[in-house]
Amino acid sequence: MMRAWLAVPLLAIALGSPLAAQEVTTGPRAIAPTVLVLDQERLFEGSLWGKRVVREIEADSTALATENRRIEAELTAEEQALTDQRKLLPAEEFRALADAFDAKVVEIRRSQDAKARDLARLNEIEQQTFLSTAVPVLRQMLSEMPGTTAILDRRAVLIAAEAIDITDTAIARIDAALGAGQRPALPPAEN
Repeated sequence: MMRAWLAVPLLAIALGSPLAAQEVTTGPRAIAPTVLVLDQERLFEGSLWGKRVVREIEADSTALATENRRIEAELTAEEQALTDQRKLLPAEEFRALADAFDAKVVEIRRSQDAKARDLARLNEIEQQTFLSTAVPVLRQMLSEMPGTTAILDRRAVLIAAEAIDITDTAIARIDAALGAGQRPALPPAEN
């Protein structure tokens, strides 16, 4: 799920100063951090947009699972009826019915698998759209902190002071600017 999300670079804007994170201290010698971090996964999942996506994907997944169980019950009944007819029909006629049933099952399975893939693809598209839409908000946050040159994904940083993690602030700012977003139309699947 997160593979495509991680493939999209969050934001790294080099302005000529070193990208090494400096620990923020308090008092008269406080140094502004040159790098900020945020947790991309938590940014998405904690935002109104991400929460909407999770709700919609879960609802769609539940509906698909319900549909799959209904189809399975129908196919099981149809298979049993076909099995019951086996002794009553000539072999050639039964074979034709069995082949048609098998082809129907294969087509249904293909269709249901495509629906599941579409849900996964929708989730990836939503995450990519969220990130690209959130970049201006993150860029604004970056510009409001003099001397700060980059925002990195927290998972790319071995050790960082908690003071440079802006995930919660970014969620609040993105929610205020973007809200829950809108579900995009799913482009046709590539074959």
